[in-house]
Amino acid sequence: MSAQLDKFLAAYSRESRENTLCLRKLLLEVFPKADESIEAKTGMITYSSPSERSTWVFAIAVNMKHISLIFSNGARIPDPANLLSGMGKEARHIKIKSEEEAQNRSLRQLLQEALKLAKRGNQDAA
Repeated sequence: MSAQLDKFLAAYSRESRENTLCLRKLLLEVFPKADESIEAKTGMITYSSPSERSTWVFAIAVNMKHISLIFSNGARIPDPANLLSGMGKEARHIKIKSEEEAQNRSLRQLLQEALKLAKRGNQDAA
């Protein structure tokens, strides 16, 4: 873990830190080339494509009692397990309160689908 990430997470509860690190590990397994950016003012860690750094695909919003995994294009991905919440035009989120929730197989599938959609979007824009 980087010193910057360690410093950022130090302000949060032990559970939120552990859940963030567990979810971060999964995100980096699914999206190994992700550009990770810590946004201390908003309490978020964003993950974007190295070629599209201005547009993040995923974000982890860290809170004291839980963390939220935010999908920037969540309204457009299939969610057969009904994990996603939110009514926004594009973004959806999932509240994570335990490491078990962060390791949900359906969550990995959602991440993979969102990443496929993001890659198709980048190709369409090219």
